[in-house]
Amino acid sequence: MTSPLSNPTTDGRWTPRLWGTLLVLCAAMFLDALDVSMVGVALPSIGADLDLSTSTLQWIVSGYILGYGGLLLLGGRTADLLGRRQVFLVALGVFALASLLGGLVDSGPLLIASRFIKGLSAAFTAPAGLSIITTTFPEGPLRNRALAIYTTCAATGFSMGLVLSGLLTEASWRLTMLLPAPIALAALVAGLKLLPRSTREKNHNGYDIPGAILGTASMLLLVFTVVQAPEVGWTSARTLLSFLAVAVLLTAFVLVEQRSAGPLIRLGVLRPGNQIRAQLGALAFFGSYVGFQFLTTLYMQSLLGWSALHTALAFLPAGALVALSSTKVGPIVDRYGTQRLIAVGFGLMVVGYALFLRIDLDPVYAATVLPSMLLIGAACALVFPSLNIQATNGVEDHEQGMVSGLLNTSVQVGGAIFLAVVTAVVTAGAPDRPTPQAVLDSYRPGFVVVAGVAVAGLLITLTGLRGKRRAPQQSVVVAKSTVRETEQDRVPVRD
Repeated sequence: MTSPLSNPTTDGRWTPRLWGTLLVLCAAMFLDALDVSMVGVALPSIGADLDLSTSTLQWIVSGYILGYGGLLLLGGRTADLLGRRQVFLVALGVFALASLLGGLVDSGPLLIASRFIKGLSAAFTAPAGLSIITTTFPEGPLRNRALAIYTTCAATGFSMGLVLSGLLTEASWRLTMLLPAPIALAALVAGLKLLPRSTREKNHNGYDIPGAILGTASMLLLVFTVVQAPEVGWTSARTLLSFLAVAVLLTAFVLVEQRSAGPLIRLGVLRPGNQIRAQLGALAFFGSYVGFQFLTTLYMQSLLGWSALHTALAFLPAGALVALSSTKVGPIVDRYGTQRLIAVGFGLMVVGYALFLRIDLDPVYAATVLPSMLLIGAACALVFPSLNIQATNGVEDHEQGMVSGLLNTSVQVGGAIFLAVVTAVVTAGAPDRPTPQAVLDSYRPGFVVVAGVAVAGLLITLTGLRGKRRAPQQSVVVAKSTVRETEQDRVPVRD
């Protein structure tokens, strides 16, 4: 388990070391999100420089997703068993080296390999970093504030990646690959000094090798199948057999976990309703947003003729709103609880997606696009931190890595699945004569799917609010971690 920092606050304020610890973890999360969004704009330049086909270019994106989404469950449990600090720092070093390799290679296969390695390393840094936060900051207002800042860095990295890629690609696509390397190295050096020491879990009843193999294989095959399905066909024999194999592997995984003395995932952790709603909410939240960003980018660049930088700036208001809210969300969670904020956030997201359906071939940005961006930005500011808080609250320290890996898996798998679904819907409606209006009309069903996924997330969240109204009012009292604990420091914490 992680050794908590002594005297984490002084007179209600975080110590410089505590801030430093959080900034190191935020830097890694920022890089993970930055890497996901930054490569997209650079793909045409990469294809032209390395003479790559469209199908090969897809794997520059999919290779990262495959490594990231496929190994998160293993990464989360490894952090619990081998030490969160150790796993985080080693994986961050691998991420830096893979970034350097990606900027220097001169062939498509090597670039794809470097992307897979980066995704693999992120599958270990993400759950390890989140579990370091949840074991360093005590549950309640301190953790809520830390998680709000941490998740805001992820959203900011995603938005900044779009802008930076537009700027850097004009000079060279290699700069988009190299940029994360010095940042990761700086975070690694700081982390060696600042991150709290952690020890290996001693009473873990052995290593669940069969579960690790089955869990990793099932996630890798699921992500691979979903990514490939739009290209080879959803009803093709290859896709159907792959999904059948995923079902067999997952069934075997569940059976192994039920019988294992030290399971990769203790299935009982999913028993609470709040945990299930957090995982399903993460699927819907990220799945809908990735689909929206994909379609909106096509709309702006392919139909409107906007440059990559112009498109990135169009998304910027949403990212800026998330960044400005970083220190404000924690106190709001303390007051209203995660479930209410997630419901409000999904509601804003649905309205934002619905308003975007008004787009045409000559939009007025301030009247048509900007309102949706602001609503979606506000939704991200409320939903993403609240999902992380809800998923990790009430979980024992020795299982924080497990739950963190599970939540990140839900995020990545949700993005892969619903992006593939949106792509299939748009492809199915592609016109024989691709006039601008016909192409725009083919995009609209995809936007409807995106809004529908957000509606599903809202309905899932509302089931939790309905349950709360039926249950008797109870509050859990958690003391703040201050140097001197007083009775006035005690605050109610809501799920």
